[in-house]
Amino acid sequence: MVNRSGVQRRLKGLLKGVSRGALLVAVALCLISLCLISCSRQNEIVFGGDTMGTTYTVKLVGEHDDAHLREIRTATAAILESVNARMSTYIDDSELSKLNQSRSSEWIPVSDELFFVINEAQHISRLTDGAFDITVGPLVNLWGFGPREVSKKPSDETIAKTLASVGYRNLLTRPRSGDTPPAVRKNNPDIYIDLSAIAKGYAVDVVADMLEERGVSNFLIEVGGELRVAGHSGNGERWRVGVEQPVEGTRAVFQVLSVNKAGLATSGNYHNYREFNGKRYTHEINTRTGRPITHRTASVTVISDTAMRADALATALFVMGVDEGRAFAEREGIAAYFIEKTDAGFAARQTSQIGFALKQ
Repeated sequence: MVNRSGVQRRLKGLLKGVSRGALLVAVALCLISLCLISCSRQNEIVFGGDTMGTTYTVKLVGEHDDAHLREIRTATAAILESVNARMSTYIDDSELSKLNQSRSSEWIPVSDELFFVINEAQHISRLTDGAFDITVGPLVNLWGFGPREVSKKPSDETIAKTLASVGYRNLLTRPRSGDTPPAVRKNNPDIYIDLSAIAKGYAVDVVADMLEERGVSNFLIEVGGELRVAGHSGNGERWRVGVEQPVEGTRAVFQVLSVNKAGLATSGNYHNYREFNGKRYTHEINTRTGRPITHRTASVTVISDTAMRADALATALFVMGVDEGRAFAEREGIAAYFIEKTDAGFAARQTSQIGFALKQ
């Protein structure tokens, strides 16, 4: 968990100097892999819009006067805008893009916010032995899942060459010390950082911290399918979140999870993919091989204390696959729900730690 002083420092840093543009209000929930079961109720306030190449939704339970609600909406939009401006690989002058463009092998100062996410990503990279790896960017781009499209499958030779510029161990972090800002160092100048599997979860957490700072105790926040919930929904019960059936073009619920204080994220292979010569390739890439995963795991949902951690761990477990991923999650005490494609259809497997969320 993040200490309160750290939360306040990041909130101030994110909100400072950010445009307070009007929000696009959206009542409908637009989730990628997790979907809210209960409909909006009279004592629930819902707003949302577009962000980070996807959508976001915020649900608040209880009474909020107009001034407080305007404050929350403005702060939410500012946080999401700031996270995107720092951590997007689609914005050429974002802080992350500038870091990726640097060829220096010296320590490069970065903001507290960017350092916090990179440092947490490195922790999870070590924990998962690279199943989650934020230096996967060159491979993501090679296979056409980054800012630019590609027209053909990369050759074995190109994959091998690209793999040489991938590896979280070649990225070092140095925390803030007094007046010395936090910094990162690329031992390999070709290192390219991609935070797409953790930044949305981080954005959700910062919005959640902001709500708690403002005295809001019952809420749901969603950015691109990554969730954070606290307290209860409008009916006074735990939030009920549906794990989507992993079939392209459908919005059916496969399993309902019941939670009241947690971050949730799902990683799957059925929304984001490319086709080369009639064969489908998922966006989740194994850095051990340099290729998209090929096992029959269809999706992995993780429940954790933060959306950022759930976001990264869901990616790692999906890359590992059901067998390796479930064994790892049990060993590390991770609440995970796997959906696997079988000859007879879809089958669920889960870790013992997720049992609390399956009880209705």
